[in-house]
Amino acid sequence: MPEDIASAAPAPIDAIRTLHTLGPPGTNLEAAARQWLHRRGLAESGTVVLHPSLESALDSAPRTGEHALVACAVYPALHTLVFGNLHTCRMVDSFLMPTHDMVLAASAAAPEKLRTVATHPAPAGLVPPYCEQRTALSNAQAAIDCASGAVDGCITTVVAADIQGLRIVHNFGSVPMVFTLHQVIEAAR
Repeated sequence: MPEDIASAAPAPIDAIRTLHTLGPPGTNLEAAARQWLHRRGLAESGTVVLHPSLESALDSAPRTGEHALVACAVYPALHTLVFGNLHTCRMVDSFLMPTHDMVLAASAAAPEKLRTVATHPAPAGLVPPYCEQRTALSNAQAAIDCASGAVDGCITTVVAADIQGLRIVHNFGSVPMVFTLHQVIEAAR
C-alpha cells in the first residue's frame, strides 16, 4: 500500500460535526445526513451543508476531520469519489435507511402523456420507457426543472415534489438504501 495513503488516518469519528451532501432541499441525502446527526445526538449542534453536486461538496469541505461527506451506495460515481480522493477522504461509517418515497411527478400544465422527464442518473430506471430522459444533478433539482417547465415530468422524492407544488403521477414507494459517510482529512505529508 502506498505510504501516503496508509498514513492518512482519519480523526476520530466523534470529531465530525458538519456534513456536506447533495442539495437542494428535499434530497434523500439531506434526509440521511440529518438522520446520521440525530442518531449521534447531534441534531441540535450538527450542521448539514447542501451543495449542487457531491463533487463540489467534497471540494469545499475543510480537511479538519470535523467535516464529512454523506453519499449514497447507488451514486453512479461513488467509486470515483472514493478512489480519487484516498489521500483526503475516508469512509468511516455506513447505514441503512429508507429513502423518501420516490415518485414520478409533473406540473399541473404538463401533458397527460409525459414526453420529457428530468432525473438524477441513480433512479433513471424509473423513467417511463416512452419518455426522453434529461439528466439533473439531484432528485430535488429534477423537481425544480419540472416546476420551471423545462421538462414535463421528473423522478424525484415526494418531499421535493411537495416543495415544488408538483402533482404525483406515480408513487414508487420508499427504497431501503445504504448511505455512506466519508470523513474529510488533511492529506498526509
